Amino acid sequence: MVRQKEKTGGPGALSRWMQHRANARVNRKVRKGRGTFMGTDVLILHTVGKRSGERRETPVAWFPDGDGARLVVASGGGSRNPDWFANLMAHPERASMELPGQETVPVTPQRLEGADREAAWRRIAEAQPRIAKYQSRSDRQYPVVRLTPR
Repeated sequence: MVRQKEKTGGPGALSRWMQHRANARVNRKVRKGRGTFMGTDVLILHTVGKRSGERRETPVAWFPDGDGARLVVASGGGSRNPDWFANLMAHPERASMELPGQETVPVTPQRLEGADREAAWRRIAEAQPRIAKYQSRSDRQYPVVRLTPR
């Protein structure tokens, strides 16, 4: 029997296992040069675990932001930010991104706030209305992060 975490509201072991398998499948597609999932462009975000220090690779949707920068949204589909966001903010100096069929490049992540976030959010919501719909159903404001190649 698989037990769900009750107090933290986090995913249980089965859910984490399924997510890990799905992420691995999307990562393989990105590495073969096919970088879309459900009609959205996807990159592989490389981070280091906040507590574990272990390398992590997470497929995330991205949106262009000029000069090679990409915007990513920490939606996670739940009531809390996804783990990749916590890892990224804890170790920003160790972050990198991998675009479809390309080499991994180090990035500087910047969490957007205020007017910068609002302008970026408008572009994201216009490009992908589905994400705006998810945001409207959430009690938290999704963080938006700009990934700038170093």
